[in-house]
Amino acid sequence: MSRHRLGDPTIPRTVVIRACWLALALLLAMAASAQPLVKELRLIAPAAPGGGWDQTARVMQQVLQRTGLVTTPVVDNIPGAAGTIGLARFVGSERGRGDTLLISGLIMLGGIVMHDSPITTADAVPLARLTGEYEVITVPTASPFHTLDDLIAAFRAHPEAISWGGGSAGGSDQILAGLFAEAVGVEPKRVNYIAFSGGGESLAAILGGQVSVGVNGLAEFLPQLEAGAVRVLGISSAERLPGIDVPTLREQGVNVEFENWRSVLAPPGISAADRARLTTLLERMVQSPDWREMLERYRWLDRYLAGEDFTRFAAGEEQRVRNILRDLGTGDDKAQSLRDSGPYPLFVLAGLVLFGIAAAVSVVRERLRRRGASVRGHWRPIAWIAGGVTLDVLLAESAGFVLASAALFWLVARAFDARHPWRDAAFAVAVAVGAYLLFADLLQVQLPAGVLAGLL
Repeated sequence: MSRHRLGDPTIPRTVVIRACWLALALLLAMAASAQPLVKELRLIAPAAPGGGWDQTARVMQQVLQRTGLVTTPVVDNIPGAAGTIGLARFVGSERGRGDTLLISGLIMLGGIVMHDSPITTADAVPLARLTGEYEVITVPTASPFHTLDDLIAAFRAHPEAISWGGGSAGGSDQILAGLFAEAVGVEPKRVNYIAFSGGGESLAAILGGQVSVGVNGLAEFLPQLEAGAVRVLGISSAERLPGIDVPTLREQGVNVEFENWRSVLAPPGISAADRARLTTLLERMVQSPDWREMLERYRWLDRYLAGEDFTRFAAGEEQRVRNILRDLGTGDDKAQSLRDSGPYPLFVLAGLVLFGIAAAVSVVRERLRRRGASVRGHWRPIAWIAGGVTLDVLLAESAGFVLASAALFWLVARAFDARHPWRDAAFAVAVAVGAYLLFADLLQVQLPAGVLAGLL
């Protein structure tokens, strides 16, 4: 039997040519696959460092760089109002950009409902759901609550005395706290929930004993759990997770199963080519061994869902979150929230109206005393003050306490002395902001923030 060798004249030339073409095609394919799909990519985490969105963005950054899919991925943090501030900037400033992504998910849907945000995820381009994560109820090791039963007993006895620390208002942490309360027979409205803008702040408050109990994603507590700094009382999964000796809420008699999820959005106005490229980028990322390794490390669940399936899922989830928050008494009815906070906000707003009336009377009396003229000649300052009172009443709910009060203060100042409008405007804004911070932060009186929600 003869054997052909390279250069053997018995090997047909066509075979050699085809082999060369095949080798060239393989080399070209390998070179093409090694080229990055995107050279520069900006990943926006709409929260402070340390939380789930920040973790997701930084894990994506590492995987995209390791796999060569992106040459230079960078992460930006834009915290505030459960991601709605980052979402608003993303929609307004990144329109049409095919090199920017926003990390989103269930928490943002809750923030949109809670803050009655005019900008929603429907204003962006949904690309894919990436991960799911179970939530844990945690206490520091020095806590008097050694078991979930200990917490339930204390919570049932004095609900408001137990403070729950977690992420942004309306997010998955607050939803779980409300579901937990409902399951153990406590009115969800009585949950004393303290919201933090990021996982780092939340964790510091929990470890420092500033709150009674913490609620957050499992991944955010894993290092502290492994170090023995915290004690996890329960996890919201249906069954125990392998490798983690933490009982579920259900097996301890609390009929709650809950899963948070995270996703990725593209800016509005991007081209079809950019959308296809970003979708392909995410698909290759989640199929890579590096991504699978990160899922295992952070105990995240693979919940990849893209295209129209994800669009339909996101629309259904928004309605589900809205229904949950409404049932838990934490929906977006501002008037109801104002009433629920007690009579004090009404006293504050009524006080501003009385202030305007008193100022009008004072102006008229002073001018009458100095000039001895009739009231008929002093209609202008009264009109200024009346206008301020009217604006304060009309704008208090829609524009917010600060803008409505600033308008009232400025117009009253104009009634007394109209020579320094800019100075009076600066003074009016400073007094209005100071009053809001005094009542809202120090006295814990819930006042309408209006268009400045998330900034104050």
